[in-house]
Amino acid sequence: MEALPDNLFSLSLLVFVLGLKHGFDADHLATIDGLTRFNSRANPRIARFCGALFSLGHGAVVIAIALAVSAFARRWQTPGWLEWFGAWVSIGFLAALGLLNIHAVLRADPTQLVRSVGLKGRFIGRLTTAASPGLVALVGALFALSFDTISQTALFAVTASQFGDWRDALVLGVLFMLGMLVTDGINGLWISRLIRRADQIALIASRVMSLVVGSVSLLVAAFGFARLMLPSIAAWSEGKELVFGGVVVAVIGGSFLFAVWLTRAASPLAVTTGD
Repeated sequence: MEALPDNLFSLSLLVFVLGLKHGFDADHLATIDGLTRFNSRANPRIARFCGALFSLGHGAVVIAIALAVSAFARRWQTPGWLEWFGAWVSIGFLAALGLLNIHAVLRADPTQLVRSVGLKGRFIGRLTTAASPGLVALVGALFALSFDTISQTALFAVTASQFGDWRDALVLGVLFMLGMLVTDGINGLWISRLIRRADQIALIASRVMSLVVGSVSLLVAAFGFARLMLPSIAAWSEGKELVFGGVVVAVIGGSFLFAVWLTRAASPLAVTTGD
């Protein structure tokens, strides 16, 4: 795991960016996609809010973990193997998610929207058919009980302990949740809009997002692998975590805005022909 900034303002900004980036995680996108699609039929009143509800449940667990870690931070030693193990787990998941999402685009029916592909949702199964606000939030909470989320939260909570007490960890946990709430909330709204539109523009927009998420996942995995294998790249990237996180958010966020713009663009041919 990376060393985090040594001042509270920079740490707070980085944690918020990490929350934004975490909200673009392929597993988040895939599960919110499934929840929104299901509720567009089962409970239309909450369909557009599935992303926000998912984030609130996820964020509640993050905050609880941050508070728990901060309470024991002064007595807790991070095991040396955790950095190596966590890095390889992250690389493996990112590579798998990247390949699965690109494969989903290539194999998709030309007349169907492309659904993002995740890994965690396959283990949660039928909970992705949750049709009440509490159950949707519960799905988000269950997603927080994973190695990547727990280790990331533990790291910023331990770092926060050098600035003060549990209140700093609480603030960072809330900032992380707010970052997720922005991206996951907008994603839920966008998916509900795509479902209502069955035209050519919506089909293209869904492919844009899936391809970008898949490609960025593969690039981040490749960069993580290079950092582990090449000391020169690890040294060069030291201290640039905020920049890298911002770039990933900017690239995916830019493609997301482009996809949203596509769904809002006028398409006389689609309206006329019904395609």
